Amino acid sequence: MSGRSSNLSVRAQPAEETTLTQEFSFTEKDFKFVQWFMHKNVGIYLPEVKRRMIYGRLSRRVRELSLTSVCDYLSLVKQQAEEQEIFINLLTTNKTDFFRESHHFDYVVKTLVPKWKNKGQEKIRVWSAGCSTGQEPYSLASVLESAGALMSPFLQAKVLASDLDTNVLKKAQAGIYPMELVPTIPEVYLKAGFVKGKGANHDVFKAKNAIKENIRFKQINLLGEWSFKHKFDLIFCRNVMIYFDKETQEKLLNSFHRVLADDGVLIIGHSENVGSLSNKFEHIGHTIYLKN
Repeated sequence: MSGRSSNLSVRAQPAEETTLTQEFSFTEKDFKFVQWFMHKNVGIYLPEVKRRMIYGRLSRRVRELSLTSVCDYLSLVKQQAEEQEIFINLLTTNKTDFFRESHHFDYVVKTLVPKWKNKGQEKIRVWSAGCSTGQEPYSLASVLESAGALMSPFLQAKVLASDLDTNVLKKAQAGIYPMELVPTIPEVYLKAGFVKGKGANHDVFKAKNAIKENIRFKQINLLGEWSFKHKFDLIFCRNVMIYFDKETQEKLLNSFHRVLADDGVLIIGHSENVGSLSNKFEHIGHTIYLKN
């Protein structure tokens, strides 16, 4: 990832021009840089309506570093790779739930696991792309555990869980969640995948070690170059592409097509579709696609 200002192609604005009269100066030029950087490096387009959200998140970091303006902070971002990672984490939205869009997990249990077993397939590879704080990969792993697909002589599934945001990956890897989220997990999967905390940890629950052992957490930029030894039988990438423009969506979908097994399945969010790549993916309903 390059933060060199010489690569920028944004139009200069008068230094005194500001769009938000708040604690720190935040100019049109600053906003354009944020848009450019996030689109180039992450694929996310941040529209005008996100300007106040961007200011709010960046101003907290400006305050932490005792700087005097957003411009000063962005200069730091251009110079330091470590700060670029923090910057991306600040502006990445992470919203997830256990068993969100439950029909997708029903499809895994009722259709995919039986298909894999009937084929006598020994290794199953699943990717939760954009896993945020881990609810999706733990949901997947508990489903696979309850269906006997994790540690069977004839079927062994492994889940790759990835995100660009290193902060949410740390939370995901810990696998610890507040007790108020328990009702969002169906009882059969709660028993299969999670245990209640005890003593001082009575207000949390956590993923079982047997589940965690089958999930590998890794930072991956979905727009970067991927190097996988094996292809995936199932990819979950839900409510991620909604932040990308059409060109970036098509690039990502082509990449998913390349790393899916011949009969692999791609599952995306309820408001997403494969657009012009319908010749490469067969839609079977509920935003579930088979690789053509």
